[in-house]
Amino acid sequence: MMLGYFGPVTSSDLARQIHAASHLTGEFVLRSGRRATEYFDKYRFEGDPVLLDSIAREMVPLVPSDTEVLAGLEMGGIPVVTALGRHTGLPCAFVRKQAKPYGTCRLAEGADIVGRRVLVVEDVVTSGGQIVLSSTELRALGADIREALCVIDRQQGGAEALAAEGIGLLSLLTTDVLRAAACA
Repeated sequence: MMLGYFGPVTSSDLARQIHAASHLTGEFVLRSGRRATEYFDKYRFEGDPVLLDSIAREMVPLVPSDTEVLAGLEMGGIPVVTALGRHTGLPCAFVRKQAKPYGTCRLAEGADIVGRRVLVVEDVVTSGGQIVLSSTELRALGADIREALCVIDRQQGGAEALAAEGIGLLSLLTTDVLRAAACA
């Protein structure tokens, strides 16, 4: 149990809240290039501080116990990792899609990742493509990455793509769970 909008809520309550806040229907092109008729607009749950806090609190038990740094991927993983860091006390790194050519010129800002056990945090996973790309770059910089954690797994091959790279996918919710909660 956790506290939510109106007191204690269960995981199914949280799934209903996320579905109500972020589920859209129509024609959408996903980052993977795939087309979809339903979409979970992550910014709608990430932009709601009470809902995002509930999501982060529920994600805490999914964080592997040997994690030293939480790494949020630009852009949607950043608010999730920040909220999760508040609940775990773990330092956070903010991972760009590519290092900027000015300032620190770093790919990962914030916490140091070199030689540390890093959990990659993302909002929604479809194909897992951005996690694979970012994890490859973070590993090249010295991060030890074994898992990625997401709020929603769309169940469209992301877990399999990550497994092929030696990364386990941990997810708070799946699209199947969100659909079932919406119908309950």
